[in-house]
Amino acid sequence: MAKEQSRVLEQYKGKVIPVLREKYKYTSVMQVPKLEKIVLNCGVGETTTNSKAIDYVVYAMRQISGQQPVVTRAKKSIAAFKLREGLPIGVKVTLRGRRMYDFFDRLVAIALPRVRDFRGTPRKGFDGRGNYTLGLKEQIVFPEVNLDKLDKIRGMDVTFVTTAESDDEGHDLLSNLGLPFRK
Repeated sequence: MAKEQSRVLEQYKGKVIPVLREKYKYTSVMQVPKLEKIVLNCGVGETTTNSKAIDYVVYAMRQISGQQPVVTRAKKSIAAFKLREGLPIGVKVTLRGRRMYDFFDRLVAIALPRVRDFRGTPRKGFDGRGNYTLGLKEQIVFPEVNLDKLDKIRGMDVTFVTTAESDDEGHDLLSNLGLPFRK
């Protein structure tokens, strides 16, 4: 019994590779940029006053990603922010393979259309090497997250790490995969 492929991966193999090979004149399929990983990140600034806040964020990230998130800790103590070394300050999840493609599909098909006044993702989130970061103001755009189990609505960052050489190649890859950019 063959395992069913993700819809986004089928689209990548069937449509995106030929389009990008044609546009950038790649001689090999291996030169075509691909999605390497998706990193979800949520900073929790109020852990100095509310130690339970990190638990709510861990719950939300687990529901969104389908895997256990990693709690990030402060590397240095900063007195102005009441921050001590080793204090939990955020949560991150790295998605690869099947989970990455399934998350991308859910993000584009379900979560982004639920964002209020959504007119497309901004084009300014590229880093110069073809990677793209998108900020979401609310985690509750994902239907998996139960609002009753959260203490407050928080935002998160979604970073798409690609093998693209330039921002144009990364933009073409993500837009052909279905990420809606602003016109």
